Amino acid sequence: MPVETFKATAHLQKGMVVKASSRNFEITIDEPKSLGGTDTGMNPVELVLSALGACQSIVARVYARKFNVQLDDFWVEVEGDLDTDGFMNKSDVRRGYSEIRYTFHIKTDAPREQVESFVEFLEQTCPVGDTIANPVTLKLNGIVIEKPSEIKAND
Repeated sequence: MPVETFKATAHLQKGMVVKASSRNFEITIDEPKSLGGTDTGMNPVELVLSALGACQSIVARVYARKFNVQLDDFWVEVEGDLDTDGFMNKSDVRRGYSEIRYTFHIKTDAPREQVESFVEFLEQTCPVGDTIANPVTLKLNGIVIEKPSEIKAND
């Protein structure tokens, strides 16, 4: 299968609110009030956790039949440890998550060994999990500087 390029745009609004869009979809991203935001949406690091759980859930749905695992219900609890002093430049600690933990909740009649094999496959197959767990090249494509428009006297 060929490489597919996915794209998204994040546009800063008032305060810390960001409108992020991809394809025909838009979400609001913000910080909680305790971190200086207005709490109108999840913050970026919460979105990372949500993206991981969502990806694992989608992989589970796509491959459950292959493993003969009937999913009567499936959800993922995801949590991560992040030292905010790194972002705030208060200490020389990692700025991102130091550890992310997840728990799969699977309602099924399948035997434990079969479910464990299925879960091992999920962990190996989830693209978001792979992106988090392994180094990825992150590079700046460029910088575009736009000058503010001048207001004309007749406007």
